[in-house]
Amino acid sequence: MDGVWKETVSWIKAVVIAAVIALLVRHFIFSNYMVRGESMMPTLQDGNRLIVNKIGYRISEPHRYDIIVFHASENVDYVKRVIGLPGDSIVYRNDTLYVNGEPAEENYLKAYKNHLPDGTKLTGDFSLKSLTGKARVPEGKLWVMGDNRQNSEDSRDFGFIDEKSVVGKLAFRYWPSSGWGTVPLLWTK
Repeated sequence: MDGVWKETVSWIKAVVIAAVIALLVRHFIFSNYMVRGESMMPTLQDGNRLIVNKIGYRISEPHRYDIIVFHASENVDYVKRVIGLPGDSIVYRNDTLYVNGEPAEENYLKAYKNHLPDGTKLTGDFSLKSLTGKARVPEGKLWVMGDNRQNSEDSRDFGFIDEKSVVGKLAFRYWPSSGWGTVPLLWTK
């Protein structure tokens, strides 16, 4: 009986330690999110389930074209793509993104642009100045947009986001199983 009790205690310890490790990883390193809505189509679909790397931006800075999850409000998180970094000027003209005066490729939008009727723009013309009154993305802020530019509530609607509101960077899509794997985040080459 003494051997059975030791074995049971050993199993209980192992389960408790595994649960604590899982909770620590979930809280500090990775998190699970579900995409709601169509603002990131075709890259992400409504109902996709994602693993988000929460620690990456604690040790590095966001990069242009990263797909991030951020707190849009106390109860709502959004998934969007980083377009403008602190200090950047952003202009959209003739369906082309200009960052600091230079055209920037957004090949991840080709799936949408190829299906538009001739003469139709995916993204309307704007500049940071016209939407926010500021010529550049302020320090500590980001400019984010959804890939489905005609159907996305993003920085064009709510302005800059605070870098401190970023939960993390998309690391992995695990649902649906047909889309399982890493998401091609930057198709500019």
